[in-house]
Amino acid sequence: MTSPGTELVAPDDAAIPVRRRAHWHAGVLLAVLLGGLYLARRHWPALESGAGRLAGADQGWMLVGATAALGTWAASALAQQGAVLRRLPGPRLVAAQFAASAANHLLPAGLGAGAVNLRFLMRCGLPAGRSASALAVKATAGAVVRLTLIALLAPFCPGLLRLPDLSATALLGALGAAALLGVLFATPLWPRCRPALAAVLADIRALHASPARAAALWGGSLAFAALHSTVLVAVTRAVGLPLPPLQVALLYLAASSAAALLPTPGGLGSLDAALALALTVSGAPGAAAASAVLGYRLLTVWLPLLPGLLVLGVLVRRKAL
Repeated sequence: MTSPGTELVAPDDAAIPVRRRAHWHAGVLLAVLLGGLYLARRHWPALESGAGRLAGADQGWMLVGATAALGTWAASALAQQGAVLRRLPGPRLVAAQFAASAANHLLPAGLGAGAVNLRFLMRCGLPAGRSASALAVKATAGAVVRLTLIALLAPFCPGLLRLPDLSATALLGALGAAALLGVLFATPLWPRCRPALAAVLADIRALHASPARAAALWGGSLAFAALHSTVLVAVTRAVGLPLPPLQVALLYLAASSAAALLPTPGGLGSLDAALALALTVSGAPGAAAASAVLGYRLLTVWLPLLPGLLVLGVLVRRKAL
């Protein structure tokens, strides 16, 4: 029985697909993490040897990698400023990127970083739609930059990136399945996505009408990818991994692009496996590849994680988020 003046509200039907997608993401996340744990257990001797090798790494190169890791947050802030026409507060913008990187390692598929940046932009006075569009513009620029760098570096490292051998029947079957899934999912979603896509395209045109904003967007996106590549190059040098820097950079760009397809927190498990596999296939010993991946994760995830969460708490307390 309800009291006077109250009404029973039926569940919102629109929330059901959202819950289903959340359950699907959680299931994929669990499967990837379990797969990562299985691989870690199976290759534990190589991981243990890699950790020991990392302990004796060259400190000078590790310092270079740490410096490059610090620069990634400034590059991310520059790209985010380039994605909006309004001028954002510089110090708080950098702090928000630092906090977003920590939050990104707690939630799948970049939801942590997206939520922090969305809240920050809204606190800066941007409407929710414009804030979401700015995040989409930044993500699009980052993806375009990565693919462009892969295309530019691949000719200098012939044979490094090899696609698996597939029969014509298997290839046609995979393409047919992808096309069928695209039709099934795009047909009901297109009416909802079309206004959002139109808003993103309008924002891109407006941003490129301002040379300063366009330079910040593309320059920040380029610097972000280059600095992350530099971190891995420095770590490989520190552990004595005999691979040319251009090859290491290309392997990082390809592995990180592939790992982005799996919705794990900060690429946990997916990026580690992709990087280790890429380094090993390119000729690196298993222990050296494991130590390089561990060192990269140490500089970009584990050491900044606690300070990033503290900065996140400070920003929330000061109502900057």
